[in-house]
Amino acid sequence: MTPNAVSASAATSGTTPPSRRSFLASTAVAAAAVAGGMPLLTACGGSDSGSGGGSSAGKDEKKLLPAHVASDVVAPDIPAKNGSAIGFTGRLDLATLKTSVPRKLGKGGKVTVMSPFWGSPPKGDNAYYRAMNDLIGVDVLWQNQDGNTYDQKLGAVLASSDVPDVVVVPSWNMGGRIPTAIINKFADLGPYLSGDRVKEYPNLAAIPTDAWQRCIIGGALRGLPQPTPYVTGIVPLYRKDVFDKEGYRVPRSADEFTALCKEITNARARRWACLDMKWTAFQAFGVMSGSEKPLGWNLVDGKLVNRIETEEYLEALEWTRKLFAAGYVHPDARMGKNAPDPGPKFAAGEFLIYPNNISQWWGRTAEQATQNPQFKIWGMDIFGHDGGHPRLWAEQPAGVFAYVNKKAPESVIRDVLAVADVTAAPYGTKEYMLTNYGVEGTHYTVKNGVPVKTTQGNNEVMNAYVMVASPAATVAHPDFPEVAKAQVEWQQRMGAFTRKSSFWGQMITEPSRYTNLGNDFEQLEDDITRGRKKISDMQQAVSDWKSKGGDKLRDWYKKLLDENGTAAG
Repeated sequence: MTPNAVSASAATSGTTPPSRRSFLASTAVAAAAVAGGMPLLTACGGSDSGSGGGSSAGKDEKKLLPAHVASDVVAPDIPAKNGSAIGFTGRLDLATLKTSVPRKLGKGGKVTVMSPFWGSPPKGDNAYYRAMNDLIGVDVLWQNQDGNTYDQKLGAVLASSDVPDVVVVPSWNMGGRIPTAIINKFADLGPYLSGDRVKEYPNLAAIPTDAWQRCIIGGALRGLPQPTPYVTGIVPLYRKDVFDKEGYRVPRSADEFTALCKEITNARARRWACLDMKWTAFQAFGVMSGSEKPLGWNLVDGKLVNRIETEEYLEALEWTRKLFAAGYVHPDARMGKNAPDPGPKFAAGEFLIYPNNISQWWGRTAEQATQNPQFKIWGMDIFGHDGGHPRLWAEQPAGVFAYVNKKAPESVIRDVLAVADVTAAPYGTKEYMLTNYGVEGTHYTVKNGVPVKTTQGNNEVMNAYVMVASPAATVAHPDFPEVAKAQVEWQQRMGAFTRKSSFWGQMITEPSRYTNLGNDFEQLEDDITRGRKKISDMQQAVSDWKSKGGDKLRDWYKKLLDENGTAAG
């Protein structure tokens, strides 16, 4: 598949790997890679008798945040609404691209950057790197590391005395001692970015405040963020072409979904209705997101309640279990997280529905465009289980961060910010095109307003510079503008039913003694939905969780809430 554009969910690089990260993270798998149960950053306040832990929220937080100055360089076709990305639905005209960085801010120094990388890293001296460095005025030297094992490398580097100038840390890699290392080893960027200081870097000033809030760690503004929409990134994707042909109706309740599954499934003909629908079930039954710390805590009628303690949580698992038990779920789904790539069998019509990251909406479309012109993937609106409106929960507004070495001199910090101001340029600018596509004629060509990467582009313009900082979440697919429009409109519809939890937007690190308290729940969920365990096993697990520390952890979170307030809305 040739990546021709960048979606809001894949905006970190415009290539396949970020989609993978996004989905895994949402599924709370080990690296989660769009959202997974690992502890996040230590921050100011909320310490628990020396046991560590805390929240990014605090009385002085507003003083630390950069002033927000919205960019007026390029106007989106679809403005953000209800927590959505902004959208662009037109063709690209390179002759009308705007300039958002009119002069080189870099002073010609060298900056080393360690970052996760998915795929084969290009040689250090390549045409893309040279062009970016020339535009910025900084000699960026990349230390790309395997994204699949990045947590291991990260721990080793941060435990050493040899830390690069910049280290990229995804939130799903912030477990163990990483948060403490971040506080001890990385610089306070407040003297350069807090308040009006950020205006020296207009593209950074245009990054939404919510994303910056997630960069406050240990009482200081330390990170450069990659903003994301706060609307859920997991969509029930379906084969609209088959639905239209067969006359299937998109369901509006859990019962309608089950009835549809029965209508679709014909095991003898090797057609099943869906894959594992657990994540859609959580959405339909109003279960709080468990993708990042705090894992599902929210204030309900004056009491802090965890998602695993609710009836909705058990009802969602039971509904999913019944889909498996009835034989409506494709056999591959029983393999769980080790199941094969769903793309080929989805394209072959072996199943018609599966929940996944929103970036796959475009990705599968582009993948099948030449092979199967009739193929049409679309996103179902999430339904309330009872047929009413869904009750959805906001995701965190940023999840990948770049940190600058505390030992770096001011000249290096300024050069890093010069890099970030270019990589955070908005869609429709010359800086964005170079960052995400490379050099025209070398890394991509444009035909009928659609940029298409060359082989060299696919080899060189991969997740590097985009890992330093990104603009406000953006969806733009010049090759399939109808998909971009549909994605943003889906986000806006779902955003209307999305609420923020009591701890939304905060960076939370739980005291170390609670780090592994909830480790076994995801596996137990899958065992229950696949019929290997019972709902009563979950009830017992929750009881054990409470007695082994869950109730004390509740008290700890309540103290944080009392000290810092809530973002719930």
